[in-house]
Amino acid sequence: MDIKGASAIITGGASGLGAATARRLAAADVNVVLVDLQDDLGDAVAAQVGGAYVHADVTDAEQVQAAVDTAVEMGPLRILVNCAGIGTPARTLNRDGDPHDLRLFEKVIAINLVGSFNCIRLAAVAMAQTEPMEDGERGAIVNTASVAAFDGQVGQAAYSASKGGIVGMTLPIARDLSWNGIRVNAIAP
Repeated sequence: MDIKGASAIITGGASGLGAATARRLAAADVNVVLVDLQDDLGDAVAAQVGGAYVHADVTDAEQVQAAVDTAVEMGPLRILVNCAGIGTPARTLNRDGDPHDLRLFEKVIAINLVGSFNCIRLAAVAMAQTEPMEDGERGAIVNTASVAAFDGQVGQAAYSASKGGIVGMTLPIARDLSWNGIRVNAIAP
């Protein structure tokens, strides 16, 4: 897929893998939109790559839609890279015998899994409306899972469950969106 001049949304784009992805895509002449909650870092990376930063919680449909709208204004939205995520370690039972905080488990699932799906579903609408390229492609989505999806360690129940969910939803979503010319893959660093 020729991505030159296209726009890309990178969630978790203010730091780590997201920021590295933003730099790589910008170097390939892609218009980059960073989605994150870390305003200072987001603004700094956006300035470095000549892109835009949108303060958005990936679980909030209105905030994610604002990022999609920003990307569409910059060029045809053809790329979404889901890097946003958290991983707060906690054992199922701690050393004192107290149970894992259910709200913490739910928060990790909400951000890592539900947030990724929220971004996919909203970005896919814009991608499906772009003109297809010569080969029929309209876009590509990359989900960030983790090796923890397959081999979670002590204290990683929430994180592993969220990343396993990303692995589990990627193929069905790829099948759903193939009709629209949108590729969907997952990586597991």
